[in-house]
Amino acid sequence: MGLRHNNAPMVDRVIPLVNERYGVLQAPTDAPSTPLTGQLLDRRARPLRDLRISVTDRCNFRCSYCMPKDVFDKNYPYLPHKALLSFEEITRLGRIFIQHGVRKFRLTGGEPLLRKDLDQLIAQLSALRTPEGEALDITLTTNGSLLRRKAQQLKDAGLNRVTVSLDGLDDAVFRSMNDVDFPVADVLDGIDAAREAGLSDIKVNMVVKRSTNLDQILPMARHFRGTGVTLRFIEYMDVGATNGWCMDEVLPSAELVKRLSAEMPLVQLDPSSPGETAQRWGYAGTDGHYDPSLGEIGVISSVTQAFCGDCNRARLSTEGRLYLCLFADKGWDLRSLLRSDADDATISNALAHIWGQRSDGYSELRASLPAEAAQGRQRVEMSYIGG
Repeated sequence: MGLRHNNAPMVDRVIPLVNERYGVLQAPTDAPSTPLTGQLLDRRARPLRDLRISVTDRCNFRCSYCMPKDVFDKNYPYLPHKALLSFEEITRLGRIFIQHGVRKFRLTGGEPLLRKDLDQLIAQLSALRTPEGEALDITLTTNGSLLRRKAQQLKDAGLNRVTVSLDGLDDAVFRSMNDVDFPVADVLDGIDAAREAGLSDIKVNMVVKRSTNLDQILPMARHFRGTGVTLRFIEYMDVGATNGWCMDEVLPSAELVKRLSAEMPLVQLDPSSPGETAQRWGYAGTDGHYDPSLGEIGVISSVTQAFCGDCNRARLSTEGRLYLCLFADKGWDLRSLLRSDADDATISNALAHIWGQRSDGYSELRASLPAEAAQGRQRVEMSYIGG
């Protein structure tokens, strides 16, 4: 059964019996040698800059748009520990990805803070350097439930930034969305802990679903305005096959910005970097111009305003499969290469070959698909490869 809030009707939905990890592609062991220029391009001339690393397929929340309880129940077969990439394997891959142009690592899950001794992986990754001797941007996305306990440890290990998923300030709404009765106050306390630890550029991600948390948009904006925390609103996406997605639940970002601007005038800002997923809007002061002291929001519009054209991200699953798109149905098996006698050059050439043949652009394609085709298309689950 679906979530209910603000007297929204309960909606029956069919939970598909699927393999949430789907197909696997064998990484080539005989790919041609590729020079390490730091500028690896796919078929659409998009460089590889950002690697999102899932460190666990487990989570202590059961958000309906990601890990609904009726699929991810007590009998769900999570990956055994031996199937997960070790920290040393992740770091080895990270070093190779850097040679091909990656400059940012984002640690995800599931809930990444459930992975034991995660600070050790962060320490290993933070010791890596670009060919020019520069440090990498290392960030983490979390639901915030364990952040109070671990924020200082993560910062000390070398974590630069943190993003916290929070879908509402109203405690009843938030408990309903996480579906494990976790209080919103504890997540807000985790955000405070991140500030106290000295983590910079803290972001809060809010997934907006019409029937569930529409009335939380303004309270969230009021709460974080002027705090130094950037609030980002994410259109409810058709990631995976288990969340019962339908277009009627999507609030277009343009409509969201209009709602916010009616109370808190906004000024559009330039992108912070090439391939940035969020469109930036700054709060205007009394003179109508952007006031940095009030901060900004972001809107991530992958449903209504596809940004595939400059997507520079790849995703590494918990068990070492490389996905070239958040909406992919197959991943390339890098773990087998790592656990064979393949040397770094062989793995490097395989990565270059895989990225070089990439042409993904599902969000652009979605608009041209019939609704039933978009909803029925096989996709890997977000909980498996991270958002």
